[in-house]
Amino acid sequence: MPDLISGPAITDFFRSGFEHTAWRWETRRAYGVAAESDALRAFLRGEDVSDPGRPWLALMRQLREQGKLVGRVRLVDDPPTDYQRFLLADVTDSVEAGEDIRYLQRAEAQRRGLPEYDFWIFDSHTIGIFRFDGDRSLGMALTEDPAEVLRGCQIRDAAVHFAIPAQEFIAQVPSVR
Repeated sequence: MPDLISGPAITDFFRSGFEHTAWRWETRRAYGVAAESDALRAFLRGEDVSDPGRPWLALMRQLREQGKLVGRVRLVDDPPTDYQRFLLADVTDSVEAGEDIRYLQRAEAQRRGLPEYDFWIFDSHTIGIFRFDGDRSLGMALTEDPAEVLRGCQIRDAAVHFAIPAQEFIAQVPSVR
């Protein structure tokens, strides 16, 4: 198995590890991201968690200015989990920063035979497949294995085709409003 890159190394990879496109397939019902813990608790108390100054959003703006495209499709349950609602509550900031974020109902993804493992595809020639311990990411393993990359590209193409843009999806999900 290739070495895992995690945390800051993943963010650094976004600065110089791809030339044109990065796309994420997000399948988990929750992510144990320590930096989000306080915001998630605040969200569950009914507080506004929008933070347009987050470092990730600054990076997304920078990448957009460089002409790079970043997108993702998130699987979502019906009804959405608390964590999925948390991400939905703050998705507008990410879209405004330049990410193309779309949503696909988990049941629809299952009907389409799409798998439930997380990865990033970079420039359609490198895939970073995530490894987890429970809800905590251990990092992603980067590979240029043609079979892995092809499968990731096929998943991306199907997911983007069937997914709904974030703003449209928010309007359809009453538990987010």
